Amino acid sequence: MAGRLMALDYGKKRTGIAVTDELQLIASGLTTVETHRLFLFLKTYVATEKVCGFVVGEPKQMNNTPSESEALIRPFLKKLNTTFPDIPIARQDERFTSKMAVQAMVQGGVKKQKRKNKALVDEISATLILQAYLNRFQ
Repeated sequence: MAGRLMALDYGKKRTGIAVTDELQLIASGLTTVETHRLFLFLKTYVATEKVCGFVVGEPKQMNNTPSESEALIRPFLKKLNTTFPDIPIARQDERFTSKMAVQAMVQGGVKKQKRKNKALVDEISATLILQAYLNRFQ
């Protein structure tokens, strides 16, 4: 089924967003949205682009149990499912994605001041979540 997959690195303040191309080969950062504006953004995006699946980061502890922030994500997942009932939702372990995002910025030569931009970290984290999800099926 052709269409984009969209990853969401859901957070209390901001949500990082990444998407694939329509062939679902490449994950790319899209943007970071203030979480209180997320559904407005998603409705607009889904109205103009074919999104055939959401991939939502699943925060876990080192021992594989859900982290505290999972409690914030559950109501979001319910609303996401209600708002877009025809778009399936998958979960992807998001352990270490923020740390990996900062490392990727360091390796990419991003200046220290720009690495403090948490919105950029969230967008890169969403991209890493989406790429990890894609790698599961390759």
